[in-house]
Amino acid sequence: MEIPSKPMHLLNQLTKTNPSLVSVLKVGDLVEGKVLEKTKRLVILDLGKYGLGAIYPIELLNAGKDFIKNLKKNDSLTAKVIDLDNEDGFVELSIAQAGWQQAWQNLAELKEQEEIIKVTITGFNSGGLITKIKDIPAFLPLSQLSTLHFSVGMSADKNQIAQVLAGLVGKELTVKIIDLNPRTNKLIISEKEAVGENVSELIKNYQIGQVIEGIVSGLTDFGVFVRFADNPALEGLIHTSELSHRLIDNPKEIVKVDDLIKAKIIEIQDGKIFLSLKALEPDPWEKINDYYKEKQLVKGRLYRFYPFGAIVDLDHNLQGQVRVTDFGSLEEMKKQLALGKEYSFMIESLEPKEKRMVLKLAASNF
Repeated sequence: MEIPSKPMHLLNQLTKTNPSLVSVLKVGDLVEGKVLEKTKRLVILDLGKYGLGAIYPIELLNAGKDFIKNLKKNDSLTAKVIDLDNEDGFVELSIAQAGWQQAWQNLAELKEQEEIIKVTITGFNSGGLITKIKDIPAFLPLSQLSTLHFSVGMSADKNQIAQVLAGLVGKELTVKIIDLNPRTNKLIISEKEAVGENVSELIKNYQIGQVIEGIVSGLTDFGVFVRFADNPALEGLIHTSELSHRLIDNPKEIVKVDDLIKAKIIEIQDGKIFLSLKALEPDPWEKINDYYKEKQLVKGRLYRFYPFGAIVDLDHNLQGQVRVTDFGSLEEMKKQLALGKEYSFMIESLEPKEKRMVLKLAASNF
């Protein structure tokens, strides 16, 4: 095929001297054209008002043999402009760059429209999951996984995190694009955002006071995460103070991961559900006068030391406190008392309404 360079030079000169006659075309633009001619070393496209475009051998090689073989006359192609007027007088085009740019444009549209996308997870690292959207690598951070797949309570256990992420490789997840930057090849996606609207709708099916069944999905210092048995996409939190009528130092004393429990919904706020275990149990302080009275001698096991003194476990799921002032200092108290050991105490004061019982080490211990 003979290259018609001169006519193109004349067209480009006409464009420069009379820009109003032809729409402005810029390097980097995407253009669509129809195939006029095809050889092993060149493809000529009719770009309409922009003249003729050319795709050269290196671009054809990048496109692959199947692309060249299946390309027919009058087929439509989208390509990226890399030179407005090359030495042959053509608008030089790139297929590979066009595909890359078109993909990012499509991704930007998906983000703007907040489209929900299905992706298949291909790998993971310590920070999250790896996948692709339109052949562009995408990253799903741990913080953007839904509670169905990841709980805050898991964040302290690296081995557990790795097991969870490995188990998601090969699975299809529903996500939204939350951040992208073609210049840095950054594409961040979120499962949490994609299921957020669904979760909000699910929450409407529950109300304060309702008792639910759930599976313990995570433990933290501040409480327990519970996944709803009837709606695994939902997760509630039991604060440590709602685990028992007793003072609890560690949630592991009450439950463990994968336990099936019942809990009461005590608050629904800002798309979050708060639960309670102790709300389903009788409050032992309501009957404390049936068990104890002031000046009574009792047996108790030392539970924990605190700056104010110590907490002592008593019968009937009750606790009392020993004041540090009785010993002069916390260090002196620790010399005389040992965690987990049983001692005799006298009930110095009892205030059921304030749920406070003050104990004093009995003389029989000396």
